Amino acid sequence: MTFETHPARRLWAGIEPLHALVYFAPEVAEGAKAIGLKGWFMGYFAGRAAPLGAVGPEAVTAMFFGFAPDRVQRALPDAWAFAPPEKVLATQLETVDRALERALPPGSEADQERLVTLLEHAVGNCDFGGRPLAAAWSAVRLPDDASARLRLWRAATVLREHRGDGHVLACVDHGLDGLHAAITHAATGLTPGQRVQTTRGWTEAQWERALVDLIGRGILDSAGDLTDTGTALRTSVEEATNRLASAPLRALGEYAVEEAVNLAVPLARYIMDTDAVPVPNPVGIVRP
Repeated sequence: MTFETHPARRLWAGIEPLHALVYFAPEVAEGAKAIGLKGWFMGYFAGRAAPLGAVGPEAVTAMFFGFAPDRVQRALPDAWAFAPPEKVLATQLETVDRALERALPPGSEADQERLVTLLEHAVGNCDFGGRPLAAAWSAVRLPDDASARLRLWRAATVLREHRGDGHVLACVDHGLDGLHAAITHAATGLTPGQRVQTTRGWTEAQWERALVDLIGRGILDSAGDLTDTGTALRTSVEEATNRLASAPLRALGEYAVEEAVNLAVPLARYIMDTDAVPVPNPVGIVRP
């Protein structure tokens, strides 16, 4: 089994577009602006971090692995002066619900209901040790009359942040800081390096210094491509990420995991085929 075919990776490929709609939906960006947040990135950092409370830039830089500290500091803690975390979170949930209503395929309600049942069971069996973002999102309570699509988004969000927190742990364990992780991720070809540099807020000088360091370590060649050593490193990181994301899958069992993948993938494909989540994208999501 390669890391791409591991069940944890396949499930992530199916549910990541469901979560990632929040980053591309105009409804969400407009909602953040309406409550006073200044610019897309302030809305991004505040919206994703809101379940943590009025957290500062140092903690968010550590958790949102791969972003330049300066980019985070331009958004936080200033965002909380415009809108407190509770208001940011409530607005995001309301707007992402509307975005999902628009973006999910018509007639898929029964599949959404079954998928959310499976994913919520997986969420209930997550181990949140060392996973602050996933733990915070798991504590978000939805209204009793929340739609199945919003419940689905929340469950997908907890599972992707659970995987993401584990991915940060894997990168650190393999000697990659946030910038090195971003560069080597781009070098896999999943997302353009220039787009990663720009969206993550790294300067040309910072990016170039990190490239030189990675070339010196034998991880990249002089053209900026992964060497055999670099490929092995990234493979090992992804294998560790899959292992760390496997506890919720064990709770589901093999058959239910396959059912969840089979339900999620058509939803994800529809979202991407209609450009609700564009390809390529800085997250590195590909059509499952």
